Amino acid sequence: MRALVSVFDKKGSVELCQALVKCGADLVSTGGTFQALSQAGLDVKQISDLTGFPEILDGRVKTLHPLIYGGILARRDHLNHMDQIDSHSIGLIDVVVVNLYPFEATITRPAVTSEEALENIDIGGPSLLRAAAKNHPFVTVLVDPNDYSWVADKLSAGGLTLDERRGLASKAFQHVALYDTVIAQWLKGDSGYFTDEFTLGLRKISALRYGENPHQIAALYADVPGGGGVVGATQLHGKELSFNNILDANAAWIAVSDFPDQTVAIVKHTNPCGLSSHEDQAEAYLRANAGDPVSAFGGIVGFNRSVTVSAAEAMRPVFYEVVVAPDYEPEALAILRKKRDLRILRVPEGIYTVGAQNTEARRVSGGVLLQSADVSEDDPSEWSVRSERQPSNSEQHDLAFAWRIAKHLKSNAIVLVKDRTLVGMGAGQPNRVTSVHLALRAAGENAQGAVLASDAFFPFADGVELAAQHGVTAVIQPGGSIRDDEVIRATDTASLAMLFTGRRHFKH
Repeated sequence: MRALVSVFDKKGSVELCQALVKCGADLVSTGGTFQALSQAGLDVKQISDLTGFPEILDGRVKTLHPLIYGGILARRDHLNHMDQIDSHSIGLIDVVVVNLYPFEATITRPAVTSEEALENIDIGGPSLLRAAAKNHPFVTVLVDPNDYSWVADKLSAGGLTLDERRGLASKAFQHVALYDTVIAQWLKGDSGYFTDEFTLGLRKISALRYGENPHQIAALYADVPGGGGVVGATQLHGKELSFNNILDANAAWIAVSDFPDQTVAIVKHTNPCGLSSHEDQAEAYLRANAGDPVSAFGGIVGFNRSVTVSAAEAMRPVFYEVVVAPDYEPEALAILRKKRDLRILRVPEGIYTVGAQNTEARRVSGGVLLQSADVSEDDPSEWSVRSERQPSNSEQHDLAFAWRIAKHLKSNAIVLVKDRTLVGMGAGQPNRVTSVHLALRAAGENAQGAVLASDAFFPFADGVELAAQHGVTAVIQPGGSIRDDEVIRATDTASLAMLFTGRRHFKH
């Protein structure tokens, strides 16, 4: 048995090779790996001893040689292959142990140069892995140090089964695919969102107890390269996160992160049911909770500033599933930790992103829909007043605030806002007037003097008429309906102010 070992990450490699030698393996290696194994007292040959050709081009070419790939790719059950192996004096290679140059870690370093990144694109390593994985009926391929121990045990006990080698081959190809995806994304950068071929690089973070429902299996994956957002959060307290907890925590984090001022959002089933901006964080929380205290129970609370003691105290009386924030004052964290099951997440700042991570993917039967994320800023200077009455300054501020909230609600989305606080919402309905009904019912008396945002145009005047009957004073919407004139007439009849944005924010 002969084993080729060439690893950048040396973790566990000496112990593996010691076990391989006990199984009767001859060791062949390259550069740094050769030195590490030799220093550990192992008898190991260099690749150049087999090929008769030295490493060249500063190590760019080491293993690319027929004496290496012939030894890996030869089918042991083909007489013709074995005759060629003998005639060219090629030694068979039965085990290939490889991990790759750290391209991902390199490109996530601050101020990394293009030259540094290019030098960390591995060529020989992926080729060795692919060759060994292709010939897995006869060759064992190892790319993950976590597999070293059990594979060594299997080899010492007589060898691996075909299914076990097939599983290792699958892991090798998947690893190379991820590696190549990260390189392709880096080369592409932020240009060319939707190329003719598109892959996403994902790495498993953890298995989840189940999906949206107990009969569904689920797992959490991170973007590669990544390191930020809810997936990169540190859990400081509480029970294990569920599939639904992660979805809702993400919705809360994205919502509060979209506001420049200190903001608190309360989310239920991915929809903000409470949201407020205020210079006093505890007051912002209390206003967000008051927007819909019934729905807030069992929800997720998001903060875009470090959580203060006063805000933590204000949260005491209400049961929440998750709190998500960039940080917590030590005393605030101590208060929140008194709730045994409350999941407390700290989301990292300084998120590393590449173009593909600003892309949203949605599974459909037979394929995937891709789109750029709805993150661009709306420009109020492009909005137009379409009513006879101009909105007041306070209405202008609340309309802009409501418009920002609307894009975080499921369409058809209706938002009612008063004093930078969400007082009522309707979302996810098959028609817009039903969403207006729901928003008004949630707001109750707070609808008097509130402003309304609609994520898409009003197809009829009925929604505006209903809002006016309950005391709404101003409306913001994209416009663009064939009945815009009818909607504007209803607005003027009720003495409302209305802004058209020219842009919609559907969220299905």
